[in-house]
Amino acid sequence: MSLAIEINELHKQYPGSWSPALDGLSLGVKDNSITGLLGPNGAGKTTTINIICGLVRPDGGQARVFGVDCSAHIQAVRSQIGVVPQQIALFPNLTAWENFLYIGQLYDINRSYIKDRAGQLLARLGLEKHADKRVQSFSGGMKRRANIIASLLHYPQILILDEPTAGVDVQSRAMILDFIQEYKEEGKTVLYTSHLLDEAEKICNEVVIIDEGKFIIEGTPHALVHNTDDCNSLEDVFLHYTGHSVRD
Repeated sequence: MSLAIEINELHKQYPGSWSPALDGLSLGVKDNSITGLLGPNGAGKTTTINIICGLVRPDGGQARVFGVDCSAHIQAVRSQIGVVPQQIALFPNLTAWENFLYIGQLYDINRSYIKDRAGQLLARLGLEKHADKRVQSFSGGMKRRANIIASLLHYPQILILDEPTAGVDVQSRAMILDFIQEYKEEGKTVLYTSHLLDEAEKICNEVVIIDEGKFIIEGTPHALVHNTDDCNSLEDVFLHYTGHSVRD
């Protein structure tokens, strides 16, 4: 299977930091898969995502999306990816429609396409009755779902999600996870981070565990559990390789 994302020997140290955020990280994300990027706090997950998105330049190494360098060709890469950050990236005083119109125009999408695309996604994610309401009135789950819609207006080949179900109700969580799996079935690639390892074990085709900016192990959830001594779940595997020490 071809790789949608290739990470080769990435290094990154932020000014004033005692240790590198990334210390020679290498990994691959298969095309048409759901890959979980897992690690404790401070493992380097967000820095890796920011480099892929062209928001951060590495000190060394390279990240590529479908063979295109993420630092050298930022606009070409951004046209291929949709990013759902952990924080809600919407204007709270605007309605959902107003947010989508503004964000879609940033991608140079015409209004009629934005309307059609947003309408489809609003219906699929249960928000069609709330499109004309201000985002500040939305529940946490509604904001999460609207956040996903905003990232998908340009129908990207790769969807990157950072903790997409953090703090949501059970129904919203189920809807979001079902949607992620459906998006993969459309031939798309999903890179997903979460601290909810039971969730990752359920939806991911592959998982990659990183820690202290380094690659630790990768494989299918089933294979990792089966091949790691005394482990009965992906959470057991995660603790086996990253330890039980609390990370700040």
